Amino acid sequence: MRSINCKGKLIYLDTPNVMGVLNITPDSFYDGGSYKDEQDILRQAEKMLNDGATFIDVGAYSSRPGATDVSVDEECMRLIPVVKLLVKNFPDILLSIDTFRAKVAREAVLVGASLINDISAGLIDDQMLQTVSELKVPYILMHMRGTPQTMKALTQYEDLVKEVISYLSERVAAARVLGINDVIIDPGFGFAKTVSQNFKLLNATDQLQILDLPLLIGLSRKSMITKTLDVDAQSALNGTTVLNTIALEKGASILRVHDVKEAVEAVKLYQTLIASA
Repeated sequence: MRSINCKGKLIYLDTPNVMGVLNITPDSFYDGGSYKDEQDILRQAEKMLNDGATFIDVGAYSSRPGATDVSVDEECMRLIPVVKLLVKNFPDILLSIDTFRAKVAREAVLVGASLINDISAGLIDDQMLQTVSELKVPYILMHMRGTPQTMKALTQYEDLVKEVISYLSERVAAARVLGINDVIIDPGFGFAKTVSQNFKLLNATDQLQILDLPLLIGLSRKSMITKTLDVDAQSALNGTTVLNTIALEKGASILRVHDVKEAVEAVKLYQTLIASA
């Protein structure tokens, strides 16, 4: 069975899990600025846990296209008190830290975080892979080109799916060399990809099974939904659920979402369908 080790606890991924998103940035594309104080943060985390989230992914640096860059110290200042708050109030919580910076990753794990979710797969901060290896936590590595500030201009591919698989394979190999055992891959929907490329990649997501690793899919309320349906992010839940269901069919192990209850329901319905075959 496929599993990862989080703080000494095995988390099995053969049945898909749900990761709830908790952005504590002022400028995230959907929920930026929504959680302004401790009670808001605790209320949202409790809701996601009660709705069935296995993991909660906390981010203090907006990675939306063209997002404002913030310093490492600013990211830590936003993030570390929230990690401490959540671990204090929910001792069994499995916190994923959405960062591409080694210092942020280290400080977060030292105060109770369980895994690292790096949009750059260790390419922005050359200390990240070594740091994750030393911390001995699971590592989510994602396909992206450039940075959040430059990725929109880096969407030229000769063979998108082949290049994504090749990139992920190379980054997994780099992680393995340093002894990172628990690796999860993310094809990076919306990162250095156009709307049409995102759909092409989703259609071919099952091809990523060749890497034989757990697959995280993050489609929640993204522009491939909003632009296709001509709606804003607030109105993109139905579209998110549709694409999450397709992602499950394509082999997703973890759905990263803003709306945990609906994703958990999608997993339950999909699993019931498979069991009836």
